[in-house]
Amino acid sequence: MSEQVRHVLTLQCPEGMGIVHAVTGFLVEHQRTIVELKQYDDMAAGRLFLRVEFAGDAEPDLMSSLREAFTDVAEKYQMDWQLRERGEKTKVLIMVSKFDHCLNDLLFRMHTGDLPIEVVGVVSNHPDHRSLVEWYGIDFHHIPVTKETKPEAEAQLLEVIDATGAELVVLARYMQVLSDHLATELTGKTINIHHSFLPSFKGAKPYHQAWERGVKTVGATAHYVNSELDEGPIIAQQVVEVDHTYGPKELTAAGRDSECKALSDAVRWHCEGRVFLYGNRTVVLR
Repeated sequence: MSEQVRHVLTLQCPEGMGIVHAVTGFLVEHQRTIVELKQYDDMAAGRLFLRVEFAGDAEPDLMSSLREAFTDVAEKYQMDWQLRERGEKTKVLIMVSKFDHCLNDLLFRMHTGDLPIEVVGVVSNHPDHRSLVEWYGIDFHHIPVTKETKPEAEAQLLEVIDATGAELVVLARYMQVLSDHLATELTGKTINIHHSFLPSFKGAKPYHQAWERGVKTVGATAHYVNSELDEGPIIAQQVVEVDHTYGPKELTAAGRDSECKALSDAVRWHCEGRVFLYGNRTVVLR
């Protein structure tokens, strides 16, 4: 048998007749076998979201020939589309402050192959995690931030992103608010973990806010970053049950696992091409 290769095609476009037929017909024409196909028709918005994974024989210049051939289909249906090899690792830059549980989790999942990512660097406004990061053979960038030095620090961050070729920035409990300029610059390619079940308890000390309200569940939300604090499109959420005996310290401890799970899910789905941005919402085909 010839070597088999897999690709993932993702697209969104205005709703209409014959779109899925056109995509599957294209794959048949190019002798590709569909491994997984998921779609969502947002009838209210008149929008189709589709992700299809397919397999077939390896051929010279296969990716470029598929892309060129699919252009006519994409133009006909006004598709916003992307084609990539399945399993292709996304270059990720992680940003972190003092709490290291999400950083640890992402590095471990990368190391074991659980996440399709290549961590190309870690940026922190504190030096605490240098030894951990360098143990994995990853470059650690200490960029201190104060109110006065924030513009220079963010300029330095953009230089790191450019130098590493990072395709995704992950704020793994990075406890600095990004400027509107930087948030806009990184729109659609930055995921943040917020330690509450948004839209509840935005901003600082959400576990303390939750304790003051006597909540019976706490959670975590992974979302894309935009210029509004903790308002970006939500990708993944996790919750854990608590009760009246939990103080802020116990709530914080209870929430750590949910933070790690929500963030790793969001990173995985983004890197596998399962997340579609549409306005201030996401569609996640999983």
